[in-house]
Amino acid sequence: MTRLIVTGTSTDVGKTIVTAALAAAARSAGRTVAVCKPAQTGVEPGEPGDLAVIQRLSGVTRTLELARYPDPLAPDTAARRCGQPLLTLDETVAGIDGLADADLTLVEGAGGLLVRVGEFTVVELAQKLAAPVLVVAAAGLGTLNHTELTTRALDAAGVRCAGVVIGSWPRTPDLAAECNRTDLPAVTGADVVGVIPEGAGSWAPERFADTASSWFMPDWSHRHLG
Repeated sequence: MTRLIVTGTSTDVGKTIVTAALAAAARSAGRTVAVCKPAQTGVEPGEPGDLAVIQRLSGVTRTLELARYPDPLAPDTAARRCGQPLLTLDETVAGIDGLADADLTLVEGAGGLLVRVGEFTVVELAQKLAAPVLVVAAAGLGTLNHTELTTRALDAAGVRCAGVVIGSWPRTPDLAAECNRTDLPAVTGADVVGVIPEGAGSWAPERFADTASSWFMPDWSHRHLG
């Protein structure tokens, strides 16, 4: 059993599509996969959320969402606004433990590393699970600072960074993106282990699943995805 937590340097950097790609790549390698999204915000009851996107693109059917709040805010704020209790670390770990029979369990956080998922942050969940964290970063200006801050926070917490994935690589990258792709490992101490093409989330599921494995470094995929 392997666990991998997916976080971002901020919101809207591509965590959900990266999680779907990881799931698809692992399934292509013959592994069973489960995905947990502890807290979903900005979605009403009955509406499709991030897990529906992951299911559609990767073919994974074993998913777990522990809490859902309608306002598109940080989960703790959204929970307080609608009068729901905050997720606790213990109930979240228990939910993830319930997926332990899968070869690989992916856990997608909310926003960045220090966003409150409930009564805890993603980094505290990683500590409790003793799980590595994969950081999803943007390609353009600002990403060096955001990514280094994230990897420094992981290091300070004693949590292993599993690498950096660029969540959306432009069809026509500009100078900043090209330089950032080179500079990210130097400033963070973590390899860029994957690059997701811009717009991949809108691809047909068959194309997405058939291509996802090629977006990650082969040696890294072998170690983490099977």
